[in-house]
Amino acid sequence: MTDNAHKTLSSTAVTVPPAPPVLKVQGLGKEYRLYASPRQRLKALLTGRTYHRSHWALQGVSFELHRGQCLGVIGDNGAGKSSLLKMMAGTMQPSVGSIARVGRVTAILELGAGFHPDFSGRDNLYFGGSLIGISSAEMARLEASIIEFSELGDAIDRPVKTYSSGMSVRLAFALVTAVEPEVLIIDEALAVGDQHFQKKCIERIMAFRKSGCTILFCSHSPYHIRHLCDVALWLDGGQVKEFGATEPVLGAYEMHTRLRNRQDALESDDVPDAGPQQEGAEPAAAPPAPAPAPPPDDGLSARILSVTLADLGEVADGQGPALLNSRDLVATITVRGLGDERPNVGFMIEQSKGVGITSLATHEEGAEPVRLPNGHWQSVLTFPNLPLHSGEYVVSAFLFDTSGLVVYEQWYQFLHFRFVTPTLMPGLVRLPHHWS
Repeated sequence: MTDNAHKTLSSTAVTVPPAPPVLKVQGLGKEYRLYASPRQRLKALLTGRTYHRSHWALQGVSFELHRGQCLGVIGDNGAGKSSLLKMMAGTMQPSVGSIARVGRVTAILELGAGFHPDFSGRDNLYFGGSLIGISSAEMARLEASIIEFSELGDAIDRPVKTYSSGMSVRLAFALVTAVEPEVLIIDEALAVGDQHFQKKCIERIMAFRKSGCTILFCSHSPYHIRHLCDVALWLDGGQVKEFGATEPVLGAYEMHTRLRNRQDALESDDVPDAGPQQEGAEPAAAPPAPAPAPPPDDGLSARILSVTLADLGEVADGQGPALLNSRDLVATITVRGLGDERPNVGFMIEQSKGVGITSLATHEEGAEPVRLPNGHWQSVLTFPNLPLHSGEYVVSAFLFDTSGLVVYEQWYQFLHFRFVTPTLMPGLVRLPHHWS
């Protein structure tokens, strides 16, 4: 082929345009008009004059998502997260702005809220299915698989009013996820029901994601936002505070949360005004907390069985948390998995009434708990020459499934301890370093 031919082909090559977004939101806003009394509302209707004050639950929200992206929606209570998701799902209409959706949209919001209590579970499948766009013919095809997933068995022909709350949400989840959507909207809960059913829910959601489903996930769990989401949207007072890659947005939000909690603590009546403190002085320590009382053991559920810290002294009356009598921190975590599944464990250290120090998990570091002869699992986590400065600390333990997404149980801030280091320099930790 001649050079001229190459130039002709290059000049006439067609550029393939990028795929359009699956979800596009522009200038979205939701206004609530507040009247001082019903009389003021009536006067406004009769005269056309303004007698209300406006409250904007959302204002000026814009973003777009492409196929396969997962967006985490974060923010304080009342920031507008649920309002946004309801408008995405079409159950609430915006006051201003526009929403463009492509394909089927499925929302996991208030599961089971639309069921008729006097109808059987089977009848509610057809009734509820019609509300989300599943025809009777399609439901007849899906019915058996939905019932199998819900694990309701013969109860499917009983009135829903005889169901427990767990049975209702299992049926609702099986229904709304029976057909894979282009856009999946999840408000707070990733899974419902018992541990076994939670795993099924997570697996179905992850299967949707792997096949290219776009997901909007609203949660107060930074752990799940980090593990699931490509991008994050931080709402503050109904407006977009930050939007972008997950880690920087989540990091900024967590800093905001720490500052707010610190301010709340300073303003709280529970914190006495002790006057000015010397720079570097330790805050008042929290009293030691015992390990949480576990629920009755059914012998089957995954659970944390014990967490111990080696070389931890006894707690003396009035002396605060026990002293760690070692330069090393060695935590032994013993758990029971779900069936024959190999679980994962996590461990976190924080300052007592202070900031987080570190959090670790076996599935994040390629480690595996060891199977014990009795079928339980155990991990021993060692921090050699613990690089903390003198102070009081609190630990937490977590039990995850094999994927690390289902949190079976957590012992949160269950054990406080004191640690004393020989260093005379102020600070929190000794970072790896060298002098030259």
